Amino acid sequence: MSKPRVETVTFPEFRLDSGVLLRDLRVAYGLLGEIEPGGGNVVLVFHSLTGGPADLGGFYPEVVGPGQPVDTGRWAVVCPNLLGSCYGTSYREAAEDSGRAAPTTRDMARLTGQLLDALGVRRVALATGGSLGGMVALEWAATFPERSNAVVVFAAPAAHTAWGIGWNHIQRLAVEKLGAEGLAIARMAGMLTYRTPDELESRFGRKAGTDAPFAIQSYLTRHGEKLVARFDTKSYLTLLDAMDTHDVARGRGGLARALGAFRGRLTGVGIPGDVLYGPDDVKHWTHRAGAAFRQIRSLRGHDGFLLELARVGDLLAGELASASAPARRRIAGLRG
Repeated sequence: MSKPRVETVTFPEFRLDSGVLLRDLRVAYGLLGEIEPGGGNVVLVFHSLTGGPADLGGFYPEVVGPGQPVDTGRWAVVCPNLLGSCYGTSYREAAEDSGRAAPTTRDMARLTGQLLDALGVRRVALATGGSLGGMVALEWAATFPERSNAVVVFAAPAAHTAWGIGWNHIQRLAVEKLGAEGLAIARMAGMLTYRTPDELESRFGRKAGTDAPFAIQSYLTRHGEKLVARFDTKSYLTLLDAMDTHDVARGRGGLARALGAFRGRLTGVGIPGDVLYGPDDVKHWTHRAGAAFRQIRSLRGHDGFLLELARVGDLLAGELASASAPARRRIAGLRG
């Protein structure tokens, strides 16, 4: 089974929306497949909160790979490590800057534009992501309305909701007060928003745990420990902040104008039962933007975009087929 190559591109400087200047910015990205000249075969994947370039945002390998729905024999998949994450992207703040680096989802989209410029990619076939990655995908569509044939956004709002901000507040306080122990607690709290009550009841009910009275307690503890072993507290806080400031309509004259400028096919995907960003949060912006709305059904709620891989793969394959059809017709017309 092929694995993504994780490579880096370095930029001397990058200025955030806040005005803070970053220097010696190294951007890591995962790549599977070969990029054609101009990048017309690129599928751009934005990872979620604790995802990264090595697993192509969690869409690997059942969705992405040779012979898979996103067939890397034809498509080249690029997954940038988002600004602030700890999986290979790094920077230092300019000495003359007194402000704290606080990247936004818009900064992440703008930086991705520079990364693709450096890779010689002018326009991608498809951009996609879920949750935080979906927020960045929306910013990508609004910031670069002519650089994608299609954008598919899973389980993400156009502006972070009060519900999402509230959960992030609880997680942030845990990390700020308790460090790594708080990160474990934050992960446990997060897991309760990523899944559904029905799924947890059917899986665990009142079963006994291995190291706790109840199985659900052991499950949550294990997820907290696993995140502490692989993630960084500062990165977690930085990405939570980016999510909270997310608002694709900010400074763009409203949501309809912000996303209405997009020149490709824009699709929002909701998951019934998602208690974090439900289908209504997705329908809100798809309706305002004149975008398509789709659903994938999953007992597992918000995490369905990472777990219902057959449905996700079928949806992305269909969007790629639709997005590439106009290009094939144009080529046929030129040959005729």
